[in-house]
Amino acid sequence: MLVARFYAPGDIRLEQAPEPTPGPGQLKIAVANCSTCGTDVKISRHGHHHIRPPRVIGHEIAGRIVEAGEGVTGWAEGDRVQVIAAIPCGTCVECADGRFTVCSNQESMGYHYDGGFAEYMIIPEAVLAVDGVNRVPDNVDLAEASVAEPLACVLNGQEIAGVGEGDIVVVMGAGPIGCLHVRLARAKGAAKVYLVDLNRGRLDMSAALVEPDAAICGEETDAVAEVLRLTGDRGADLVITAAASGRAQEDALRMVARSGRISFFGGLPKDAPVIQLDANVVHYKEISIFGANGSSPAHNKRALELISSGEVPVADLITERMSLSDVHKAIETVASGTAVKVTIQP
Repeated sequence: MLVARFYAPGDIRLEQAPEPTPGPGQLKIAVANCSTCGTDVKISRHGHHHIRPPRVIGHEIAGRIVEAGEGVTGWAEGDRVQVIAAIPCGTCVECADGRFTVCSNQESMGYHYDGGFAEYMIIPEAVLAVDGVNRVPDNVDLAEASVAEPLACVLNGQEIAGVGEGDIVVVMGAGPIGCLHVRLARAKGAAKVYLVDLNRGRLDMSAALVEPDAAICGEETDAVAEVLRLTGDRGADLVITAAASGRAQEDALRMVARSGRISFFGGLPKDAPVIQLDANVVHYKEISIFGANGSSPAHNKRALELISSGEVPVADLITERMSLSDVHKAIETVASGTAVKVTIQP
């Protein structure tokens, strides 16, 4: 079978590999879709401290069951499934408290285990142990199902930040995650959702799909001033920084309303993780700042339900479909920002 293996930054190789056989407690699937994201770009360029090469990468996975290993019940050949990316241990203090997204022993598909940039793959016992294999609803195709993983992360972030009825929400970053934030905020009853990005082309492409109440190009205008203008100088109830940008995080504090909330959704580059933050603004305006990290198995299940119900459509966000042999092109397309969501179809 064909796989895409990461060996080192700048070195992802398309290789032939033996088709795997599931061991006890494992499932084997034929991968139908493994969508790509900014994390794949980071891995391809900089590696990751949790990846010990060579490793088959790819973590937004959906496919069909081919074979169940010894001891696995409830699944049959041909069942359509979506697979979690972040794997909590289920036993640490955090997991025992239900805080699976901050599991101290978390593992990940495509990092600790071979991922979905392959024709076939093994779902490890650790995934099944935390109920991390989800049956795909009949009205959801497998490309859409692969987008459940990033939507699950968005769902986690918005649950933490408390998006609700009547909120004015600013989403900073018009990539696929930003698009999902716009749609989920709307589904949760936000009154207005504004989308901000520095890149005019990416902003226009995404805004045409998700139709925010305003699309603000930060390269052409002062985004903070525009948000304040749109809100009558009050500011937004919630600002979500769906971009790996320290400047976006700093600007969020300048455009948020009194008693507002900020979600630091996008992590910053490892070489630039520190921002300037006026603590007095946080103090006197009673601002709440939240982190958001990945998703739990339950978030993945709910994400599939949101897609199936039509509350958060994702089909139109998949703007490029490529074969596994085009994996390098797919990653560079994500990096260029010329597509919203790119999915690999092995």
